Amino acid sequence: MTVRIGILGAGRIGKAHAAAISNTAGATFVAVAEPMIEAAEAMSLQYGCDVRTIDEIAASSDIDGVIICTPTDTHADLIEQFCRAGKAVFCEKPVDLDIGRVQNVLKVVDEVNGTLMVGFNRRFDPDFTGVKQAIDDGAIGQVEMVTITSRDPGAPPIEYIKRSGGIFRDMTIHDFDMARWLLDDEVTEVQAAASVLVDQEIGNAGDFDSVNVLLKTAQGRQAVITNTRRATYGYDQRIEVLGSEGMAQADNHHENTVQIASASGYRRRPLMNFFMERYMPAYEAEIKAFVAAVEQGVTPPTTGLDGLLALALAEAAVKSVAEGRLVKVTEVLG
Repeated sequence: MTVRIGILGAGRIGKAHAAAISNTAGATFVAVAEPMIEAAEAMSLQYGCDVRTIDEIAASSDIDGVIICTPTDTHADLIEQFCRAGKAVFCEKPVDLDIGRVQNVLKVVDEVNGTLMVGFNRRFDPDFTGVKQAIDDGAIGQVEMVTITSRDPGAPPIEYIKRSGGIFRDMTIHDFDMARWLLDDEVTEVQAAASVLVDQEIGNAGDFDSVNVLLKTAQGRQAVITNTRRATYGYDQRIEVLGSEGMAQADNHHENTVQIASASGYRRRPLMNFFMERYMPAYEAEIKAFVAAVEQGVTPPTTGLDGLLALALAEAAVKSVAEGRLVKVTEVLG
């Protein structure tokens, strides 16, 4: 079976997914919908796909699934539209910034027996997958503590900050999903601290740029997440999992692995400086997983429920900072 795919949105992430489709056996890139006609035509020329409207793609009999790469405030409506149209849906996180709206979307997906995969690409990173495999193989015993470091080299534009939903919903949400995945036990308590240390304009926009979060599960397992919008040395992405019988970790990616040693010490190339470079293999792997799920008619590995629960942790973190206290996840999920 060949899975025929349409992409909604030809921006940066849409381009990444288009490249991934072209490298995925059993997938064909049929059409793109993009309001910026020049971007749509450029993608059409590069990949040989059609340019169609969103409604045309929804009605197209030659498309099995879509990849939603449009602005966040369009995700929920598009998921509902395409699931009702009988298309499998891959949607970049988040489904929506409002928990109630996400819950309603998931009801629609269930009602029409739809397929929804949410884009948490870090689960598909080869290094992080290796850490998870070590856990599943019992190599480090029972998971007890997870430490996630995720630091951007620089802050995004203020206009992006204003519409992002805030650092917890935009940036830390990836780490919330990773924590759930690695802990393998649902988080019940969230304690967060947040500051503006990088750029006061971020604070003026109602957001933070430096945060730490402590998560605790029903079994008492813990995860610590540290985020900042400024790491002058590059894109800092590390994970460590402590178990009852050992430890597994994944370190940073440098521009290359060459090290030079001399009397003055060791030198090596800096860290990768952009998430698209660091996670390109992960983007490709997650699209392969989406195509496989559609082809086999099985539940995708990152579901709408995963999107909901990661957002719930983000909401609990927001509430924790606002009220200066530990927050039970049930307070935001109901």
